[in-house]
Amino acid sequence: MEFLLFLSSIDKEILDLVYKANFLVEENSPLCLLGKTYFGFLKKESKTMVICSQNAMDVGGYSIPRIGRNEYNGQTRLYIRRALRHESVHVAQFCNNGQALNMVEKDKMKLHPFKEKALAGSTTVSGNREKEHEAYWMEDRPNLVKSALKRFCF
Repeated sequence: MEFLLFLSSIDKEILDLVYKANFLVEENSPLCLLGKTYFGFLKKESKTMVICSQNAMDVGGYSIPRIGRNEYNGQTRLYIRRALRHESVHVAQFCNNGQALNMVEKDKMKLHPFKEKALAGSTTVSGNREKEHEAYWMEDRPNLVKSALKRFCF
């Protein structure tokens, strides 16, 4: 899977926990065709996480790395890491009987305006604003995502 190239060591730990929670991971499934700005999905009925690496590469301006010149792929790396973490939060929510994790007080989970816009699109697809808000807030906190998976899935 191509998205593995963009993961940090903690993201690889998160991915291992997703597998240990008996979830599968797919890359670039037909769901990714819903729109170029979608970088991940969770198919709860089949316990499958989808990472849309091609969308992330297209939007992030991915180019084949040249020796010593990998800075061009920073956005792609960020999009893929956030997608993995975001969907991993949904895995933890699934393990929590489909409920929000409530690991942090709601009034402390402020989102950047660009994430607020993404939240609206994700809520349209998932139908649950509270869980999407939590996932967007946690996706930049990999240690918290890892902790949530351990707490709720094992």
